[in-house]
Amino acid sequence: MRKQLCDSLVERANSPKMAFLTGDLGFMALEPLRDAMGARFINAGVAEQNMVSVAAAMARQGWETWAYSIAPFCYARPFEQIRNDVTFHKLPVRLIGNGGGYGYGVMGPTHHAIEDYGILLTLPNICAFVPAFDEDVSAVIARAGASPLAAYIRLGRGEAPKGYEVPAYAPWRQLVIGKGMPIIAVGPLAGTYIEAISALPDAIRPNLWVLGELPLSLNAPPKALMQQIEEAGKLCVVEEHVARGSFGSELALHLLSNGVFAKLHHLHAKAHHYPRYGSQRYLREASGLDPKSLLGSLGLA
Repeated sequence: MRKQLCDSLVERANSPKMAFLTGDLGFMALEPLRDAMGARFINAGVAEQNMVSVAAAMARQGWETWAYSIAPFCYARPFEQIRNDVTFHKLPVRLIGNGGGYGYGVMGPTHHAIEDYGILLTLPNICAFVPAFDEDVSAVIARAGASPLAAYIRLGRGEAPKGYEVPAYAPWRQLVIGKGMPIIAVGPLAGTYIEAISALPDAIRPNLWVLGELPLSLNAPPKALMQQIEEAGKLCVVEEHVARGSFGSELALHLLSNGVFAKLHHLHAKAHHYPRYGSQRYLREASGLDPKSLLGSLGLA
């Protein structure tokens, strides 16, 4: 999604009060943005804590600030600065973390971002965006740029099936229609399930939904989804995030608070550490997040 990110930010770059800060990353991807912004494109170096504090100070002075790094160095290393300098002061700094989930899988647990939005959403005055498809990025940048809140944008890879027509972006979208239970996937994982779920008979085919924005207090589940959950009496949540602090946990609390009692089947990232490391696909399979494991766990394989 980096190309789409660059293109979207270039479109905003004519604003004289927009600044982009990077933690010494973006080679062979963000050069068009650098060229468009000139001195407002700031390489903060390998100093993410300082980068976030500078972004907060600029936002306090009325600048539209965007801070970019690979995901674990965008939210984990500068967490204190995000907490104290950004969210406590209600400053709309936009944090962009590339390679969310197991995106940097082969590089090991230090580079896994599988607790990112859960950690950040414990803070006040911040929201999270998890675009599912490449085509979502432009709308996400526009929405994050217009938000009065700080924002964390978790970038991954668009994984829609070849030839799939991506629906227009919205915080909630139904991607596959059937008569079975609802499945909610967070972000790019949804694209990996479209073909497998679409191939099932209509009578058992799940209703596949994708979620792109959190927390639920800002984007409650749509009525159609809530009706499906009540009728089925069960649902499945799939996310490339650990169980604690997850969307699944937040949704369970939301359902109980609204008097909806349904069995929740939760598939999530199982671990940071594995005996072996491989691609994002390999680690998803190790966590049971691949399409075959999803259908098998629901008795649909």
